[in-house]
Amino acid sequence: MAPAITLAADKLSAANTGFMLICSALVLIMTPGLAFFYGGMVRVKSTLNMLMMSFISMGIVTILWVLYGFSMAFGTDHGSLIGWESDFVGWTGIDKADIWSGYTIPVFVFAVFQMMFAIITPALISGAIADRVKFTAWSIFLVLWATLVYFPVAHWVWGTGGWAFELGVIDFAGGTAVHINAGAAALGVILVIGKRVGFKKDPMRPHSLPLVMLGAGLLWFGWFGFNAGSWLGNDDGVGPLMFVNTQIATAAAMIAWLAYEKIRHGAFTTLGAASGAVAGLVAITPSGGAVSPMGAIAVGVIAGVACAAAVGLKYKFGYDDSLDVVGVHMVGGVVGSLLIGLFASGKGQSDVEGLFYGGGMDQFWKQCAGVFAVLGYSLVVSAVLAFLLDKTIGMRVSEDEEVSGIDQAEHAETAYDFSGAGGGAARSAVPAGVGADSKKVDA
Repeated sequence: MAPAITLAADKLSAANTGFMLICSALVLIMTPGLAFFYGGMVRVKSTLNMLMMSFISMGIVTILWVLYGFSMAFGTDHGSLIGWESDFVGWTGIDKADIWSGYTIPVFVFAVFQMMFAIITPALISGAIADRVKFTAWSIFLVLWATLVYFPVAHWVWGTGGWAFELGVIDFAGGTAVHINAGAAALGVILVIGKRVGFKKDPMRPHSLPLVMLGAGLLWFGWFGFNAGSWLGNDDGVGPLMFVNTQIATAAAMIAWLAYEKIRHGAFTTLGAASGAVAGLVAITPSGGAVSPMGAIAVGVIAGVACAAAVGLKYKFGYDDSLDVVGVHMVGGVVGSLLIGLFASGKGQSDVEGLFYGGGMDQFWKQCAGVFAVLGYSLVVSAVLAFLLDKTIGMRVSEDEEVSGIDQAEHAETAYDFSGAGGGAARSAVPAGVGADSKKVDA
């Protein structure tokens, strides 16, 4: 994405406008898809909380984006660190006929497309802290993190005048601003709040792999809008290239992940297929406009293996990344962003060439600057925010509430109600003790 920050009387394209509205809806559906993906991966007793941690982002971040987030991210640059434009505050100075400068879509369309990115990015963090965080604390964290981390970083990477944008860091659709940003934030928070009760001792298997696969499918579907839409139109073929590369890299990463786990663990798992697909989607997000289809295969394979290997690091180093946000999103974002410096063909979104295409290491070092600046900033600020919340209102539910189930404690509901199943005669025929034994099943 390379938007300008001023308004201009460019000519509106009905085709591009319609396309971008569809892409905006596709990106929005990714957040419920993420909710299902995460919701299926947790135990039964945490399902609703996991769904709600994604859904609440759609409410909170939407309002923040209208009030001041869009202005901070895409307003007039101040010091290469932050934007601000009074007309964008509350969207009071935007007319329906205003066109985003340099493009052929209305400002409202660009703003709502970017809103969907702002919504899903903090929702990604929630998977790392499953089972143990107060819903109120999470909601406040959303407000603070979006304001202090996402909005400024989006300006660095995509706003005209942002330091990473001006340096020439390539991030087509969010490898740094979305995935590294969220993954590093997840690591910062879990280092502060600590492990789940029973981590590395109790079984914590996904309670519904069909839900996981449904969520992964919705993410894959919506990601075409996320990626292809980020060129803001279809006038020069770059958007279609990104669309094609998104499919190719995702397929390659899924196959690579499955091959890795078959060699390492002896089985092809459905969870591995879903996770591998997401790893490929993450890695191609920054790079898909710069690489060729063959480059997309390389990006997918490398990301699939790297992320599959990375998810096991939490057991080695002892940090409890519940649903592998660090291993998939942070690592996948780093891999995809850095590989631009190697595989950029010079025939996509720009004439920048990577090392393997004769361009030397210049772009690689630029990518390193963007990657590690965003990673470091997000990790530190996120950890500080979690620490302050933990010391004031408390981030975690009590140990008893965590063990008995955060759904009941925080939402007064359960995901599945079996009280109406069965009948009187059948119920009376159940041998004594079966009900008690059934409670021993991992929840």
